[in-house]
Amino acid sequence: MTNPVLSGDFADPSVIKVGDEYWATATTSEWAPHYPLLRSKDLLQWERVGIIFQQPPEWSEANYWAPELAVDNGRYFVLYTAKKKGGPLCVAVATASQVQGPYTDHGPLVCQELGSIDGALIRDENNKLFLVWKEDGNSRGLPTPIWAQPLSEDGTRLEGERTQILLNDTPWEGQLIEGPHLIKRGDWFYMFYAGAGCCGRNCNYGVGVARSHNLLTGWEKNPLNPIMKNNESWKCPGHGSVVTDAQGQDYFMYHAYHATDTVYVGRQGLLDPIQWGADGWPTINSRRGPGGKVLSKPTAFVDDFTSATPVLGWQWPNGRKPTSSIANGLLTLAPPAERETDPIGAILARSTNAGNYTAEAVLDVTGLPAGTVAGISAVGDPENALGVALKANTVEVWRRKSNKQETVTTATAPERPGGKLHLRMTAKSGHLFRFAVSPDGTTWTDVGGELNGDYLPPWDRGVRVALTAGGVAGASARFDSLRITPE
Repeated sequence: MTNPVLSGDFADPSVIKVGDEYWATATTSEWAPHYPLLRSKDLLQWERVGIIFQQPPEWSEANYWAPELAVDNGRYFVLYTAKKKGGPLCVAVATASQVQGPYTDHGPLVCQELGSIDGALIRDENNKLFLVWKEDGNSRGLPTPIWAQPLSEDGTRLEGERTQILLNDTPWEGQLIEGPHLIKRGDWFYMFYAGAGCCGRNCNYGVGVARSHNLLTGWEKNPLNPIMKNNESWKCPGHGSVVTDAQGQDYFMYHAYHATDTVYVGRQGLLDPIQWGADGWPTINSRRGPGGKVLSKPTAFVDDFTSATPVLGWQWPNGRKPTSSIANGLLTLAPPAERETDPIGAILARSTNAGNYTAEAVLDVTGLPAGTVAGISAVGDPENALGVALKANTVEVWRRKSNKQETVTTATAPERPGGKLHLRMTAKSGHLFRFAVSPDGTTWTDVGGELNGDYLPPWDRGVRVALTAGGVAGASARFDSLRITPE
């Protein structure tokens, strides 16, 4: 087995088996559209096949985290976290009659004042349907109870009383436990959960497990917790789900940071088999951390815009959807009206899967509207980015930090007899960037020196490679292709 199985930014992965296929999804956070749907025949090779929400659910505004796929009596559920407009974090539910959707959103199930996140579905020992979730007390320095409460039989509303079933009360768990995922095995319920700090360079996440014969009482934590922590290849594993293959082997799909690409790629999706001991407790890779061989060279990405719509996996900042269309092998990209004058008002992005890569965009310079700034960039979020762009006859390398934009270097654009300008961005160690331009993709001219982008990643996301356009009312740009090649 080789990890990651989901290469790139796939935090909080959830997986279920449907017939002879496996389906997965993952956190999208502040990158829309929300929640990819991926399909696999073998848990190892995955393809993107859809999106759960084409538009953000009407009640929500941010923090699209931890979508949990579940199936109950032939109905498919996604229990997801989002921030209510003007309100707290909530656990909400959407349902479908088939796993690929379409999903009907039923809105929030629970919105505690401190925030409610990381929903999971389970039937208790009496076959009653329950929601299990985390109260987000750590956001205010308070404990993080795991709650359980009965659900209506259709799974769309809470009933009865909530019961606290677990708490962060063990030293390794630190400020929180979260990401509960429950399974039944024999006459036990098992809860796989995460503890400590999930994210960033100083993360200390790990995986714990607890068990009980009854859903609401009697939970005991494995005395050997955490059952998974760091090793030399991967850091801060956690927040996963369990799936069983056709042969009855259980697997744990979860996220972790690559030890060298770390926060620049983000939390990637890993898979490990679970071994069950004679004592009834699960172990993973003999408690040596994430297992398998480490993927030596992630796959390259290319979109030459020859299909009618962009291939799946393109993203834009939540609430800032650009206008995009494809015709005659060109992608036309334009900012939303309220962001036209922003030089990166339109951001259309791909997640990265390595710290060392070359990204090359081909810009069609014929008919570029006057004043338009168009190019390629590395984006943490709309307020933290850097890149290279063409404006009139000038190529400029720019940097935006904490929403303050500056031009770093300018150069005269090369002659473009073919009407195309090739823009290249090379990343080293995830955060050291160089830029070059070419009229033909063969003869390259460097623009400026090395730029340090270590400030780019937000606390919970990797860096994206983006096509950008903006700078003036009526701005738009046409791109011939984007290619991202891991080194």
